[in-house]
Amino acid sequence: MSAKDNFTKVKHLYNRAGFGISYTDLNKLSKKNIDKVVESLLKEAKENDPLTLVNDTESKRQMLVQAGLYAKKDLTDEEKKMRREIVQMQNEVSRDLNIAWVSKMINTENPLREKMTLFWHGHFACRNNNPMYAQQLNNIQRQHGLGSFRTLLIEVSKSPAMLQYLNNQQNKKGKPNENFARELMELFTLGRGNYSENDIKESARSFTGWTYDKDGTFFFRKNQHDDGTKNFFGKIGNFEGENIIDIILEKKETATFISRKVYKFFVNDSPNETHVKELADHFYNSKYEISELMKKMFTAEWFYNPENVGTKIKSPAEFLVGLSREFFVTYNKPTVLIQLQSSLGQYLFNPPNVAGWPGGQNWIDSSSLMLRMRIPSLVLNDGEIDFSGKADPEDEAVIALSRTATANANSINKPKSYVNANANWPKFLDTLPKNLTPLQLTEFLLQPKLNDKIVEMVSNNEGLRSTAVEITSMPEYQLC
Repeated sequence: MSAKDNFTKVKHLYNRAGFGISYTDLNKLSKKNIDKVVESLLKEAKENDPLTLVNDTESKRQMLVQAGLYAKKDLTDEEKKMRREIVQMQNEVSRDLNIAWVSKMINTENPLREKMTLFWHGHFACRNNNPMYAQQLNNIQRQHGLGSFRTLLIEVSKSPAMLQYLNNQQNKKGKPNENFARELMELFTLGRGNYSENDIKESARSFTGWTYDKDGTFFFRKNQHDDGTKNFFGKIGNFEGENIIDIILEKKETATFISRKVYKFFVNDSPNETHVKELADHFYNSKYEISELMKKMFTAEWFYNPENVGTKIKSPAEFLVGLSREFFVTYNKPTVLIQLQSSLGQYLFNPPNVAGWPGGQNWIDSSSLMLRMRIPSLVLNDGEIDFSGKADPEDEAVIALSRTATANANSINKPKSYVNANANWPKFLDTLPKNLTPLQLTEFLLQPKLNDKIVEMVSNNEGLRSTAVEITSMPEYQLC
């Protein structure tokens, strides 16, 4: 294989398995065999590096106080004030948790680990206004994101965030709540059409008693568990939750469903079912080892086929993180990252529903595309941006915390903010070869193959910095 071909392969790999790659690292890694690059990428990503922003001790203290206040019928004015203050503190910490994860993605030396966390964050979509629970679930997805899918699934299912979000706290013997049991099969494992309504009912009975205590620790309440005989997928027994998960994993449809979703996220929005089957067979035979699935995909020849290169729309998180990593951007007021996410339609930790963000073409509409094309020049040249628009109503409380109180009378209803970011241009330019031309820089920054119009546009450019701003502001930069 020619050095140029390997250069292109490694660049594609890092755009999909991470958030891009510097020219220096790309030049170095392109001298290696692609299988060795994949092996190294997977090995580095297995080292866990959890988010530690939320203080568990303080969070548990607040939760115990909240539990006491909610248990009272009549609150004094002082107690009402205390409850409001706790909610406000939780909102502020939730905002900081979001920024902490975005910062981790921007600065990590192991991008695949964070990319896998981002994938599972959308797969096991969950909203929770308790930042300790949200951080815990995010760390479960990070720790097990390349390990055993069975372990990941069980740990997610036992997390307070998911138990609360899908109402398993209300799932009790004699009064089963089917919400978690339904989503477990429809969205997390088998996919719609691969189970019956009776399977949902019997699964729900098996998960009765799965709950958590006042300080957020998983707890199995035996007295709330239905210990009667269940009939699940034709198997009869006194099943509990983990038995249900094991039976679900025995079904090949689970391996196919997960493999197809991984394919759509990392390869192409339109799955090639032959390739999906190839992945599913390998995943199933590996006993659901996620790293084996990813290795199979990243080393497949078809992963690097032209139809899979530069054809996926970057999610807002991929776009913002990739841009920030590329140009070593620091945000002097990081809360602008909250506003950017909300305006672009992917506010992390706040998915639209349990199905997560639909992705693909749904990332782009006329208003979001125009904003996406403006953001690079604003971030790289520190401009002002208008954030009026389509924020999720549930996000408004958090977004409001990041708005300055200095808005003048003309902009009270039209929040504006200076992006207030610094791109480290000397550092970025230092990663490039001394004799790199604007056209070569364009080929590096864009994933789609250059058309004649782009070639003509940059052929007379003189500066690399101005070329970089120009190229990142093009629609083609939205593709990876």
